[in-house]
Amino acid sequence: MEEGNYTIREIKPVLTAWLTEALLLMKRTPVPDEIAVHDIRVLMKKCRAIMKLISTHTDQAVFDREYFAFRDIGRSLTGLRESSVHRKTLKMLRKSHHELFSKLAGNEKIELLLEGDDLKQEVSQELMNSLDTARNLLSRTSFRIRFVSFGRQDQELLIEEVRKSFSAVTSLYLECRNNPKPSSLHRLRKRVKDLLYQLYFVRPLNPGAVKSLEKKLDGIAQNLGAFNDLAQLIKETGYSIDGEERTPEMDELMIVIRNRQDECLAKVWPVAFRIFCPGHNIDNIIGKGYRKDDFPDPAIIEASGKDNL
Repeated sequence: MEEGNYTIREIKPVLTAWLTEALLLMKRTPVPDEIAVHDIRVLMKKCRAIMKLISTHTDQAVFDREYFAFRDIGRSLTGLRESSVHRKTLKMLRKSHHELFSKLAGNEKIELLLEGDDLKQEVSQELMNSLDTARNLLSRTSFRIRFVSFGRQDQELLIEEVRKSFSAVTSLYLECRNNPKPSSLHRLRKRVKDLLYQLYFVRPLNPGAVKSLEKKLDGIAQNLGAFNDLAQLIKETGYSIDGEERTPEMDELMIVIRNRQDECLAKVWPVAFRIFCPGHNIDNIIGKGYRKDDFPDPAIIEASGKDNL
């Protein structure tokens, strides 16, 4: 059987395309709008996941240079993203708790978070400088990556990196299930996204099963993201159970937020258990490596394309 029948996607063209897309979004307006901010940050996360995937195909200096460039570009947009998310989250809560928010009228922190579209307001010179730096960094990185050689893709090494990502998520899942701290859940979300973005490249090995897994992982990441947004909102309000400025209205708001967080986790745990329960592995989804001298029969691939989760 020919090796090309089960070859994973070429990585460098995809990485180049994602960088080009991010650069176009960064240059479209002096201050990226809400949608552009989200899309650029996602693209940088995807690029970092790629760098982890090909870490065995490049030297440490190249890995560090590109990986941390992608990280810094994403971080430059954090302020714009967070202000927008806090506002959206509060407005979402207000829709179903009108009476509570009428009681919160006059609360300075809540009112400030609910104010108009921060991305349309005048931005600081510091932010403009940060965005200019990010654009220049992205331009240089996008240009430089075209001339970086990752060598010939070693399919077995790349699949092994996906296995490592799966194992990392499994370990974090177990940690979070036993002690669901916000910081641990945030790390779990990041590792789930790494695995999700890396699976795109091995999808040709078993399209049906891999796409099914990707859909489940995306749902987990979305719910963990909503949990984290609520956790960050709590921090932004400055609420503390021991705080002197506590009010019955803020106590009620915190309970509402905690209830929403519980709902998010209730959607995560059953799905995560079916995927990451200790003893499970990803070989049942993508195969055991598909060495060129050990390809499985096509009938086996077709059969395993069904969702085994």
